[in-house]
Amino acid sequence: MTARKDCIARDAQDPLAPLRAHFALPGGVIYLDGNSLGAAPVAAMARARQVIAEEWAQGLIRSWNTAGWFGMPKRLGDRIAPLIGAAEGEVVVTDSTSVNLFKALAAALHVQASRAHDARRVIVTERSNFPTDVYIAQGLAAWMARGYSVRLVDSAAELSGAIDGDTAVVLLTHVNYRTGYQHDMARISAHARAQGALTVWDLAHSAGAVPLAVNADGADFAVGCTYKYLNGGPGAPAFIWVPRRHQAGFTQPLSGWWGHAAPFAMAPGFAPADGIGRALCGTQPMVSLAMVECGLDVFALTTMAAVRAKSLALTDLFIELVETRCAGHRLELVTPREHARRGSQVSFTHPHGYAVMAALIARGVVGDYREPSIMRFGFTPLYSSFADVWDAVEILKQILDRRDYDPAAERAAVT
Repeated sequence: MTARKDCIARDAQDPLAPLRAHFALPGGVIYLDGNSLGAAPVAAMARARQVIAEEWAQGLIRSWNTAGWFGMPKRLGDRIAPLIGAAEGEVVVTDSTSVNLFKALAAALHVQASRAHDARRVIVTERSNFPTDVYIAQGLAAWMARGYSVRLVDSAAELSGAIDGDTAVVLLTHVNYRTGYQHDMARISAHARAQGALTVWDLAHSAGAVPLAVNADGADFAVGCTYKYLNGGPGAPAFIWVPRRHQAGFTQPLSGWWGHAAPFAMAPGFAPADGIGRALCGTQPMVSLAMVECGLDVFALTTMAAVRAKSLALTDLFIELVETRCAGHRLELVTPREHARRGSQVSFTHPHGYAVMAALIARGVVGDYREPSIMRFGFTPLYSSFADVWDAVEILKQILDRRDYDPAAERAAVT
């Protein structure tokens, strides 16, 4: 059985271990919730102060030009592009994941509707998809005037059969937020394309956690957030990817002035910008955008291959230790064991999952809880250590052995 000294030895040999110093992690806390909110980069405080005290307070409105504010959404997009397998000029950082999902889905439906011979009206997604994704699809379908509908499937095995000649768009989250199940993007995109459907991928639980190849895998559109594994800060702006082959025909209802070809011409009619700029909408939040760059700076010190190798090692170890040291405590693994199908989190169910997680958090092990009965543990290789894994499982074992949790624990507003 793996001992704590073995974990310490692995940390000593870990090439990513020095990157932990780039994050402001509080003492006495084992942070296993980077799949929900990434830790703060040390550089973020100074960068925020620079934007507020210098660029805003001193530069005032001049900073749109002198501090590079105006071009920041595209510049940050170009930094995210290699992390997801996109090309320069295909990604822009802007708005929220939900808003970008609306844009991408609307654009995909418009492409399909523009094909006069095609009467596709179905959006295919999973019932277990992140709720916002399902809600956006349902809301957009309800607003369309020509009988659009959402087809919900109950398992990944049902997807191929559900994508047929009626399907306009397949909307999937690459790594499931509850279970950590990772879809085969290349296979599903190829199948959708063979049926004449387009794909929209949500990369919220993938970007910065697993290697991605949106262009090579034949995806059509993608969105994702920057506040999880990319460590951009709470509510940080999201990103949207539109490949070059779709940019000329990309159109979406939120045609705001930042997506205009000449925003300061103040023309009364909308003319979309060339390239990825047409995915922008309104004025951008500069303080939040600046924080995103601090997280991306750390990724520049490593590779996604190295991140993935450590992620799999951490999650393998966590699964091993929980199943050996916490056996008999009604924990059930719902995350795939197969590496190709696993993201960078491990989820276990327990009849009192919320209460156990609350007890863990009270002891300094921070994960989170999702219905039904799922305890989620996210591993961010940039700052998670092998000793963290051992210590977290030791505390979990103590809580379960002693039944040191309250089944009647009151639910917090955010779980």
